[in-house]
Amino acid sequence: MKLFTAVRDKRIAFRSLHDADQMPLKQKLVCPADGKEVHPEHIVKGYQIEKDRYVIVRQDELEAVAPKATRAIEIQDFVGLDEIDPVYFDRTYYVAPKPEGARPYRLLLEALTKKQKVGIARIVMHGKEYLAGLRPVENVLCLDLMHFSDEVVPAKAMGDAETEAKVDPRELKVAEQIIDSLTTEFKPGAYHDEYREKIMELIDHKANGEQIVLRPEADTAPRKTGDLMAALEASLQKARGAAGVKEGSTNGAPKGRTRRRASA
Repeated sequence: MKLFTAVRDKRIAFRSLHDADQMPLKQKLVCPADGKEVHPEHIVKGYQIEKDRYVIVRQDELEAVAPKATRAIEIQDFVGLDEIDPVYFDRTYYVAPKPEGARPYRLLLEALTKKQKVGIARIVMHGKEYLAGLRPVENVLCLDLMHFSDEVVPAKAMGDAETEAKVDPRELKVAEQIIDSLTTEFKPGAYHDEYREKIMELIDHKANGEQIVLRPEADTAPRKTGDLMAALEASLQKARGAAGVKEGSTNGAPKGRTRRRASA
């Protein structure tokens, strides 16, 4: 079995540089008690059990209790995908079989596809045991690393958050009409990280030696209003307008994709 990353994090990372010579800066580990730098051979792992009190754990002790490394996926149960709340999913991998495992791989893939089930499994990766979901995606098996139940914070942890309020039937009807007006097929390619795209465009321009002139965007924040019904009616009109543009568009854009604002 081989795993291939199915999701790539495209966050933009910046390095801290010295402004005088643009050299990357290095961080030092310093003891706050004496202000001296601590070298790696004097660094140990500690788990905080209360304020200013730690339990020291040696590397050999961690290795002694570490789960046994394996590339096998041990399926424990089969469940429906709609039974798993998305909050449990973490990172996704595509699963490819080794030559000798091609036949059982195909058998499981077709069986899961036909029964529309997800295999709940355990897998050890990088010395850590994970809960995982094994499911068919585009004619291959997909492995979703999942959170254990005690890692998911229950909704009731919000405490006294104001989630209960009386709903006016007319307001509810307008809200439902807004949802209906904006309902379409989910097409992932229609959505973009516009902030990341703008940052990369800025970097490309600066890398090519272009002079950057900053133009602040107009404030599009909604006006404050105490009339919820008026705000809903305005949103409904906007949604209907957007839906009309989608239906009448002839520019070849996929249905359901909103138009981007033109640059100033």
